[in-house]
Amino acid sequence: MSEKIVGRNPVIEALRSGTRQIEKIWIVQGNEHKRLYEIINAAKQKRIPYQRCPRHQLDRMHPNHQGVIAYISEFQYTDLSSLLKNIQNKKNVPAILIMLDQIHDPRNLGAILRTANATNTDGVLIPKNNSVEITAAVHKAAAGSTEYTPIIKVTNLAQTIEKLKSVGIWVVGTAEDAETQYTAADFTVPTCIVLGNEGHGIRRLVKQKCDYLVHLPMLGQITSLNVSVTAGVLLYEVLRQRTAI
Repeated sequence: MSEKIVGRNPVIEALRSGTRQIEKIWIVQGNEHKRLYEIINAAKQKRIPYQRCPRHQLDRMHPNHQGVIAYISEFQYTDLSSLLKNIQNKKNVPAILIMLDQIHDPRNLGAILRTANATNTDGVLIPKNNSVEITAAVHKAAAGSTEYTPIIKVTNLAQTIEKLKSVGIWVVGTAEDAETQYTAADFTVPTCIVLGNEGHGIRRLVKQKCDYLVHLPMLGQITSLNVSVTAGVLLYEVLRQRTAI
């Protein structure tokens, strides 16, 4: 079973990573963008079939395609046990994970994945139900980082938190009313950061399972940030603390 990815960056990263089989690439006619020629050259080198076609044909296949659509083997989620094994094999490098509680916007998930890759996050955990899955829109918003950062789909977030704790990972949730400011958290230890959706935040049971909660100061009239912005602030705080050691 195959799926499609759209946009220049997602297709280029799929070609570079080589983690999935690309069946065919459709490229718009009459567009001389250098990234499209990069895709054509990579396809030739890897002997992947490609075809130039009119823009209206791509428009029917998917909107906002940036002139290229690829059909690729189905995305494979990472197994939790495999993730934990890989983390335990990383000596002297504390783990950093992101757990997302009921995030529904594919653009938010894509933006979080892009930042997760930029900060070398070990994995992003999402629930199997009531959450956006990895779609063409997520691939596009993630700019191809879905090909590199492990994404783990779990049945129960609360139970998963207990598993993370059992292997020495601290679980830090986010909440507007948390007493601890995010800069006071110790992110030099193995950590999983839990983020909830903008409407309701982290669910009660998931919040209770966290070791502690942190907040980001809001000094203006707006009381919350987009979840992808919050993720970016926290992940770069992790990076700041760890590179300062």
